[in-house]
Amino acid sequence: MTDQKTGFDLFTERSIVAMRVNGELRDLASTVSESDTVEPVEISSPDGLNILRHSAAHVMAQAVQSINPEAKLGIGPPVTDGFYYDFDVETPFTPEDVKAIDKAMERIIKQGQRFQRRVVTDDAARAELADEPYKLELIGLKGGADGAAEAIELGADNESVEVGGAELTIYDNVDAKTGEVYWSDLCRGPHLPSTRLIGNGWSLQRTAAAYWRGSEKNKQLQRIYGTAWPTKDELRAYQSRLEEAAKRDHRKLGQELDLFSFPEEIGSGLAVFHPKGGIIRAEIENYMRERLLANGYDLVNTPHITKGHLFETSQHLNWYREGMFPPMHLDEEVDAEGNVTRQGQDYYLKPMNCPMHNLIFKARGRSYRELPLRLAEFGTVYRYEKSGTLQGLTRVRGLTQDDAHIYVTQDQVKEEVASQLEFVFETLRGYGLTDFYLELSTRDPAKSVGTDDQWEIATDTLREVAEASGLELVADPGGAAFYGPKISVQARDAIGRTWQLSTVQLDFNQPELFDLEYTASDGNRQQPVMIHRALLGSIERFFAILLEHYAGAFPVWLSPVQVIGIPVAEQYEDYLWEVLAKLKSHGVRVELDSSSDRMPKKIRNATLQKIPFQLIAGEDDRANNAVSFRFRDGHQENGIPVDEAVERILESIRTKAQV
Repeated sequence: MTDQKTGFDLFTERSIVAMRVNGELRDLASTVSESDTVEPVEISSPDGLNILRHSAAHVMAQAVQSINPEAKLGIGPPVTDGFYYDFDVETPFTPEDVKAIDKAMERIIKQGQRFQRRVVTDDAARAELADEPYKLELIGLKGGADGAAEAIELGADNESVEVGGAELTIYDNVDAKTGEVYWSDLCRGPHLPSTRLIGNGWSLQRTAAAYWRGSEKNKQLQRIYGTAWPTKDELRAYQSRLEEAAKRDHRKLGQELDLFSFPEEIGSGLAVFHPKGGIIRAEIENYMRERLLANGYDLVNTPHITKGHLFETSQHLNWYREGMFPPMHLDEEVDAEGNVTRQGQDYYLKPMNCPMHNLIFKARGRSYRELPLRLAEFGTVYRYEKSGTLQGLTRVRGLTQDDAHIYVTQDQVKEEVASQLEFVFETLRGYGLTDFYLELSTRDPAKSVGTDDQWEIATDTLREVAEASGLELVADPGGAAFYGPKISVQARDAIGRTWQLSTVQLDFNQPELFDLEYTASDGNRQQPVMIHRALLGSIERFFAILLEHYAGAFPVWLSPVQVIGIPVAEQYEDYLWEVLAKLKSHGVRVELDSSSDRMPKKIRNATLQKIPFQLIAGEDDRANNAVSFRFRDGHQENGIPVDEAVERILESIRTKAQV
């Protein structure tokens, strides 16, 4: 290639919307030289989708200001499956407002405006955006060449879409023929070549309130969410998935099936499990305990509160204080005159279990012969999540972690991590999840402890194990915890959504902080390597994931009621109860519908409750010592001998079958 070619010269396919130049995303209008490594970015790729959605967010903001010029701009990043933009407006957006914005977006898209990038200085940007206070704040915090490094570091709240590059840039939306500028926005880009490429695969979804930069201390702005896809068909498919997801919403199913609730009298984000939900939860935990004991774990238990010094030692108070509940000041004693005779101490509700597990390891001398030492606990922890982030069981303030901490020698790390991953896959398959990929979270230099060598060795070890699994491996740069890199197991559910479940993390920080040691084979004292392993994440969140995965129709072994007896008439109740009693003697959870409802209504009620087996009995069944099976999908098998019926049900429970 010759010097100074643009992306338009190199890529003529309509599906190519941007390019990577030496690893950096750029607009197609950018120029490249022969020495550059240039790769095309398809609109359907992850980067291409983000560019499409970010461009759609710009068009939405342009539409809002074309209707209401006084609206002040916040930020408008792409997010999973869509985009949003925040606005400071006098009153919240109404449905009529959204319809008008939708129409204005259609006009802008059809005009085929070009997204045109220009580099500006801090002072020039401030002058141009003098009427945009939120943009000015971003420039002041992170902007320009002198603030670019800080922008990348602090972009956790999506502000980096505005000012996260090596230079400060503004994008103009211009007339493709005349070059007339219709609208401008502070943005790092890149963008689509033309608004017309947004096509008709987009839709505005909903409005919400959101605090500026995610802080409750800041002003509340109005947010509009939308989605954008390369084609109309993909948009329709996404909307169908949303409809299916709404039917499966665990909050809705939890109420319909009487599984759990969040009483206002207890507090936000604190769930209570009802009897049926309690059964499901117990079965989830029981299976997990069986797997733990079969794989060389020791079960431990730790208290819910501790002196604050423990979390000072572990450094969790340094890194996670804002996510912890405030301390309780206890143990102070005063005399009759009110003088303090004994100083009190701060106690904290524990946000994690690992520091206490370290104390169990440290409780006595350890030998290399004991390693790997695997400590596991269903430990309830408490985290102060902001009220606006709470979401059913998937984001709560009180949660039970299926926590494990494994202490190994340096030589055992790779083998143990591989073993833990296999343990994770086998256990999740037991719950009915089978579609996985892996994510490798690596170091954020600004938020980490440990040496470069430690991080490099640990990261390389995890990468080798992940690649050896044969699963897809996705990079998560800078996503590691402060104490070490991690592998995350991402699972896809029945409708294709991805959930982060299990994590395996290396930690070379806490063993040092807690002075953990074991006696090596040569008699010297050595420091173990610590592996954090969470398999389900939390029982509450995993409960919600399974509930939505199965749409409430749990496999027989997890179902709170496994069999319900439905007599054709009252005179068959005693006979049917004898059948149910046989099942109950084997531990099967049974009910008899002895209500005065007619049989069709009884069948409907059992179907709505998603009970796996309905056993129906009438005169022929009683005469032949048989029952009729009715299944959740509506089909029925008549005249099944009782002993055969009992064995079929027991076998479905033993094999964890989905019925």
